[in-house]
Amino acid sequence: MQGIPGGGTHPGLYPVDRRMLLIFSFILAVAFGQMNFTGDQVLRVLARDEKQLSLLRDLEGLKPQKVDFWRGPARPSLPVDMRVPFSELKDIKAYLESHGLSYSIMIKDIQVLLDEEREAMAKSRRLERSTSSFSYSAYHNLEEIYSWTDNFVMEHSDIVSKIQIGNSFENRPILVLKFSTGGPRHPAIWIDTGIHAREWITHATGIWTANKIVSDYGKDPILTDILKAMDIFIELVTNPDGFAFTHSMNRLWRKNKSIRPGTFCIGVDLNRNWKSGFGGNGSNSKPCSETYHGPFPQSEPEVAAIVKFITAHGNFKALISIHSYSQMLMYPYGRSLEPVSNQRELMWPVASPSTGPMTVASSTPSALSFGILGTMASCCRPHRSSPQLRRHGWRFGPSWSTP
Repeated sequence: MQGIPGGGTHPGLYPVDRRMLLIFSFILAVAFGQMNFTGDQVLRVLARDEKQLSLLRDLEGLKPQKVDFWRGPARPSLPVDMRVPFSELKDIKAYLESHGLSYSIMIKDIQVLLDEEREAMAKSRRLERSTSSFSYSAYHNLEEIYSWTDNFVMEHSDIVSKIQIGNSFENRPILVLKFSTGGPRHPAIWIDTGIHAREWITHATGIWTANKIVSDYGKDPILTDILKAMDIFIELVTNPDGFAFTHSMNRLWRKNKSIRPGTFCIGVDLNRNWKSGFGGNGSNSKPCSETYHGPFPQSEPEVAAIVKFITAHGNFKALISIHSYSQMLMYPYGRSLEPVSNQRELMWPVASPSTGPMTVASSTPSALSFGILGTMASCCRPHRSSPQLRRHGWRFGPSWSTP
């Protein structure tokens, strides 16, 4: 492919050298802890037309992988954001310039932000220990979230219970909080957070939401009426293996941690593993891709557990999957541009006080699209306080504003 970095048009390491560098970096990470991203940059690229978008898509298919798309190539009207490792910056920038692709540097050095995040988290932990409290405006690791879950259920047992719906690939429990006032089998609302491991603000949003439900029940008339008529289920850590890995090894890990024979690449993008539209736009069949959809629909235990639970329940009326980064309200079906029958109903919150300014989108796979649940409402809503959107895309650091 002409002009691809490392392919002969621009100077760079030979492919075998790049693989050795990747392996050596992994060994160092295992030996010394968290992977280091010093010098890595996030570039924002503007493609004028479909031809330029195709040039950007070509980058994702390179072996070894040279870029990590944070906002992938979708259409010319949308910017493309990608993390470029320091070792690839020269080649990638030369590639963009040679094809007339304009870009700007959105993040100059990712590691600077990660260091600030780690320092802020350590400060928050010291404060929590000294006050024996739990901060709802801070990030927490998996063990802390599971411990909080147990305490939360015990303190609010009149309205909250904990359900284990399955186990992850690495055999971690997959937990769901159920909010219910009892009575006969109520219709239900599903909310999940953290299907992409590195989107820490979504886990924090889910925890804050859970606490807000118990705090406002009996005081807020709308919430109280909803809980009298419906149950609410919240899965706080949809991808426990990947989330644990972001804390122990690689802060920017996105997928789960499943492994398969025949490839050294690890993980599946759980949000591309649903049955509906499997293998369509926005997903990738290559195991090393950040958007790898897996070998077949619902191949991953994390996804299969959700499908089994929701299908067995049989009376879910709304599915909400909370993500971060793009500040978009997404509704079914991501695989198609054809409007659904209740499109106006799904679009009503856009730019309202509840969501803030957002972009309506249905150009990527929508989470929880099973293809078997009829006309159920399904949407994906980023947290309103996703800050510093134009600078960083999503916030690094545990401090985040609550609505």
